[in-house]
Amino acid sequence: MNAGEIAPGSIGAAYLAADGLEPVLAQELARGGRSILAWHGRLALSPEPPMDSAWALDVWTQPRDIAVVSIKQAASELRAMQRNWSHLPVEHHRRSALIAENLPPIRAREIVFPTLPPTAPLGAWTLLAPDRMLASAAKTSPYAGGAPVFAEDRVGPPSRAYLKLWEACTRIGAWPQPGDTCLDLGASPGGWTWAIAALGAEVVAVDKAPLAANVAAMPGVSWRQGSAFALEPAAFEMGGVDWLFSDIIAYPERLLALVQAWIAAGAAERIVCTIKFQGETDFASAEAFAAIPGGRVMHLFHNKHELTFCWKAP
Repeated sequence: MNAGEIAPGSIGAAYLAADGLEPVLAQELARGGRSILAWHGRLALSPEPPMDSAWALDVWTQPRDIAVVSIKQAASELRAMQRNWSHLPVEHHRRSALIAENLPPIRAREIVFPTLPPTAPLGAWTLLAPDRMLASAAKTSPYAGGAPVFAEDRVGPPSRAYLKLWEACTRIGAWPQPGDTCLDLGASPGGWTWAIAALGAEVVAVDKAPLAANVAAMPGVSWRQGSAFALEPAAFEMGGVDWLFSDIIAYPERLLALVQAWIAAGAAERIVCTIKFQGETDFASAEAFAAIPGGRVMHLFHNKHELTFCWKAP
């Protein structure tokens, strides 16, 4: 079914998939008892109420069908609901652009990390048909399209993996502080270690391969050669860490066991790790991560076929 053919008022929620991960989002929604009436680009339109979705970049939680009589009328309808709107262009681009021109502009400033997420309300809208608009005054991401845009450092880090750490910390509104003790598992070549050390924290990087030379030379950085899975959290000589980080490539169930061991030992105050899927998506493991008290599972804009798990000790 074409999105414009859906009966008005029948859309209960809309879920924005990451590019190429529409099938994964569809599977997650089905597991959560949600159906999809139609896809509108990467936006899954569902008749049921919104659910927590790990795989959606953004969830439109209050979708409204609005008849579009004219450009000015459509913009007036949006402004009457609230001030700030992000536009999801899918079809009818010229008409959409004219409506967007009649709305207050959104300042798309690059995010200078570290900083807290914006708190100003931001809605989202799209044209389903030339005479029909879907708009939600509330959505789960404070960013347009669920995509934070950082002011990148193209000199210091050895890879762009650090953007995942930046985004995760921004999403949870917390990051390592000077004097914090951090452990980075599977650290090489050192993108996450670089990001942690740049904040002034102490970081022990664990990997069989060495760090990039410029990262290894940073103040507060030490490297331990070995496997992340060989560490015994209860016997870790630092007596526990403030932050445990991991962007290691591992099967989800193996990473889950590692995380559970660190939590059971009380050896970390916070955990941020990437759950990487090889081949089929392991929904059972992802749901097990999400079920950990104090934990949160989410798909970051900078994730690929992977999720990020964040946890804080009670």
